[in-house]
Amino acid sequence: MSGAKTVEYQFHPQREALYNELHIRPFHPLSTPQQISHLAACAQRHELTTSYQRICELCQRYNVNQPTAEAVSFFQNFGEFAIHWERHVEFYSLTIMQPEPVTGESFEHPAINLLPEDWLKSLPGQMVAAFHLIIDDQQPDEQSAMLSHSFEGHKVMVSAAKEGRAQLFTAFKLHGDGYGRFMIRNSGLGDEQMGQLARRLLDMETYRLLSLISLPLAREIGLQMVDLDQQLAQILQQADQLDSSRAERELLSRLTELEAKLETYRTATNRRFSGTRAYHDLVHSRLEGMQETAVNGHISLQEFINRRLTPALRTCESLQHWMEDLSKRIERASDLLRTRVNLNLQEQNRSLLSAMNRRSQLQFRLQETVEGLSIVAISYYMVGLIGYLLGGFPLENWGLSKKVLTACAIPLVLLTVGYVTHRIKHRLIKNPLGEE
Repeated sequence: MSGAKTVEYQFHPQREALYNELHIRPFHPLSTPQQISHLAACAQRHELTTSYQRICELCQRYNVNQPTAEAVSFFQNFGEFAIHWERHVEFYSLTIMQPEPVTGESFEHPAINLLPEDWLKSLPGQMVAAFHLIIDDQQPDEQSAMLSHSFEGHKVMVSAAKEGRAQLFTAFKLHGDGYGRFMIRNSGLGDEQMGQLARRLLDMETYRLLSLISLPLAREIGLQMVDLDQQLAQILQQADQLDSSRAERELLSRLTELEAKLETYRTATNRRFSGTRAYHDLVHSRLEGMQETAVNGHISLQEFINRRLTPALRTCESLQHWMEDLSKRIERASDLLRTRVNLNLQEQNRSLLSAMNRRSQLQFRLQETVEGLSIVAISYYMVGLIGYLLGGFPLENWGLSKKVLTACAIPLVLLTVGYVTHRIKHRLIKNPLGEE
């Protein structure tokens, strides 16, 4: 019994999951001989869930344990065969293992034939990897005609692995049954080591195919990029010959459409190209784990994959850099055109403001004219009122003349009306909105 003290720590909520992470996708020992069939299908989220349900249905048919709902890896022995199912982010894989030697011709009775046909047809997603693997210690050597016959006459890549204790054979081709084919000749590996080697080989081929999914997309979009680049060059040439603001706005609209198309392509490829880089790194990681060495007179797996896979990755990376560069050039061209349009608009606004200023000055002069006429008109009516007022008094008895008094009132009325009008005008100008 341990004498360590029990201390109540505050544990991180993901502590147990972090410990179990290293054990999620374990290696399983493989005895020799062994026949293996491997499938990997690209799947959407709901299809990944469906694949889990199909595995549960298969377990129910054979009355064996089912995976838990949270499982991302599941291994189960069904008696005559065993399966290993894995759920990834964008695909799932299914490996069927039969610990039996080959009967008849190679790959004539693969392990996948042990699964119900109706169940296999119900598997969701799009199969991207489907191949068979034979592990035996009695397989023909790399020079025999039987080996060529097993791969239907295709050129076979041969290499040694695990310090020469295993030999790998494949043609990296689809054969008449629609599956790829691999062979491992065991020359001294134990079950644990063979399980690791086979697992790395299955992962390598699966990730190799997944990494190449983006290559047709890159080629297709590459042709579109040529057109976009040419359109940008034409727009830049036309930008030097513009003679109206309307033409500038039309050209800017074309640039905006060009940028929208480019962003559509970038959205469609960014995730796929990132996946290509990740899968490419995983392929090389699995090849390094296989400890492969070349066999004289034959192309090794690593040499063949590097020759074909690395250029595909470079194509995707080159296209991605091209799209980023084109996006920056479109952005700079748009900025230049917007600056040109803004300068023209500012020039138009300045002309408009000058015209408005002239109209304001004219309107101010008209207001001053109307103001003077208003003073005269108001004074005229006020003098009239004063005349009526004086008519009500007995001015003759007082020795006064109505006409004289009225005439004397005119300057006073004009001054008074002018002063009041000036005060009102000054107050309105000082506080036009009536603010306190």
